Amino acid sequence: MRHFDTICVQGGYTPGNGEPRQIPIIQSTTFKYNTGEDMAKLFDLESDGYFYSRLQNPTCDLVAAKIRDLEGGTAAMLTSSGMAATFFAVFNIAGQGDHVISSTAIYGGSYNLFAVTMKRMGVEFTFVSPDATDEELDAAFRPNTKLVFGETIANPALRVLDIEKFAAAAHRHGVPLVIDNTFATPVNCRPFEFGADIVTHSTTKYMDGHGAALGGAIVDAGRFDWTRYADKFPGLCTPDESYHGVTYTERFGLGGAFITKATAQLMRDFGAMQSPQNAYILNLGLESLHVRMKRHCENGLAVAQFLAGHPNVSWVTYPDLPGSRDYALAQKYLPKGSCGVVSFGVKGGRQAAETFMRGLKLAAIETHVADARTCCLHPASTTHRQMTDEELVAAGVGPDLVRMSCGLEDAADLIADIDQALKASEG
Repeated sequence: MRHFDTICVQGGYTPGNGEPRQIPIIQSTTFKYNTGEDMAKLFDLESDGYFYSRLQNPTCDLVAAKIRDLEGGTAAMLTSSGMAATFFAVFNIAGQGDHVISSTAIYGGSYNLFAVTMKRMGVEFTFVSPDATDEELDAAFRPNTKLVFGETIANPALRVLDIEKFAAAAHRHGVPLVIDNTFATPVNCRPFEFGADIVTHSTTKYMDGHGAALGGAIVDAGRFDWTRYADKFPGLCTPDESYHGVTYTERFGLGGAFITKATAQLMRDFGAMQSPQNAYILNLGLESLHVRMKRHCENGLAVAQFLAGHPNVSWVTYPDLPGSRDYALAQKYLPKGSCGVVSFGVKGGRQAAETFMRGLKLAAIETHVADARTCCLHPASTTHRQMTDEELVAAGVGPDLVRMSCGLEDAADLIADIDQALKASEG
């Protein structure tokens, strides 16, 4: 296996003599075959190949292979967005009548997917604190629990998950741990090394890194033994009649069963495929991911340190900031750095925070994060504006909270912009 940085640049695709140096964009919906028998083998999952890009596409598979190698997994797939990746990863093993445990410290969109949409589909979720004890975690499990879900670094709470603790709890009860590794990326954390079984990404964020292409990814570690708990996971361990009775664990083994099922069933039926063009753009971002993440983390820490000493800031949350709640966990799971996102409170509450936002000149007001350009958001006046101040506090997104995603600019320019905007927020 090549070193990590080399995989970022050259992983997933090795051109042959006279072939394109860059991953080619196979911009085609369909693929030609000489006989119906050749195509029938594809529909029966008896042969590798492509017949319709809603399921698989060569460009997407090459990029997925790079992400697979970066995470240290055995199989991977791309999806149209990070939300699609989260949904597919959960719904691939949990359906009507099943139960899932999730950390409370997750992206708001994922929470809504779980608590509202998937609840309507008959999947019940129990949300537990990332600080839950082993006893509290064990108490959350039920006979019909199918998986545990968490985020390496929560968006926007920036809580660092104790992956080993959650993995141990999941495995004690015979279910996998699914981790959203979007903010850390495999540059700063490879959750499989700490016991996670499946990893998801919003590739829209740091992996793309330039706000150019929506996308998501799912990677399987290939270690969880579905057959040991066959009664819990019939979709993987019993014949699938929609594919002529194929049993995924028998045909594709532990290393390929999960991703093959997600592709053959969910991508077939929901069609949340990443386009070849977006996959091509994603690969361009991956080629510099190992270089960019270092700068994002350097800028994030510099901004956090500045904010921690500013008289107009009431609090700062950043995993690598000494004294922060999850500093010890960050040192354990994220020794190279965490991310470029910093959350903080502006003294004076909602009005002061809104004034601060209006004063920014370099940082752009966007709902986006993890971009080469610094962007900033005040949730109380934008994404969470329908909530009262009391509801905001209860949700952990107080009216004073500002989320800043530090880009690749010079840290001195970012700090100068923040400083002048904070001074403008003074009552």
